[in-house]
Amino acid sequence: MVEHSADSMPERRRSIRWLLFLLPAAGFTGLAIAFTFGLNRDPSLVPSVLVGRPVPAFTLPPITGRAFGLSTSDLKGEVSLVNVFASWCVACRYEHPFFMQLRADGSVPIHGIDYKDKPNDAARWLATMGDPYTRIGADSDGRASIDWGVYGVPETFVIDRQGRIAFKQVGAVDRKVLDETILPLIERLRK
Repeated sequence: MVEHSADSMPERRRSIRWLLFLLPAAGFTGLAIAFTFGLNRDPSLVPSVLVGRPVPAFTLPPITGRAFGLSTSDLKGEVSLVNVFASWCVACRYEHPFFMQLRADGSVPIHGIDYKDKPNDAARWLATMGDPYTRIGADSDGRASIDWGVYGVPETFVIDRQGRIAFKQVGAVDRKVLDETILPLIERLRK
């Protein structure tokens, strides 16, 4: 049997109390450091294991009002963009004018993957906002987008002539990304 002196019990209780205080404080400090580090990272630079690899095998039906959907075979033979969008996506509204300008300039074919929309919503949205897409596939259950490694909408991919993913933009395309990254890459891939 172990005997404890009367003086050692209060000391143990104080030690346990300090430990119970320090553990949550240390955990909070660790989370705060991780959060601060995460705030300094650019979310559009999420690496993709698919860059440099062929686009995933997929076949999507057309959206309402369109004759043609989108499939793997449509993405071979020319440099193109694939934009994953949705009518309910606020950031998609922001980037849409940039795609309309690319379409007007004839800069690059743009294909769309309509992510988890109701059947008529994408057609109604494109009728209102304008339609920059050569082909659009309806990904109503989101499975094709998962195969593409999509985290959320919008995401945009540059596809080379062989049907390989050359670049992935997470989040909305803006003028800076378009002028400094996407358009120069398209020009290099065409040579």
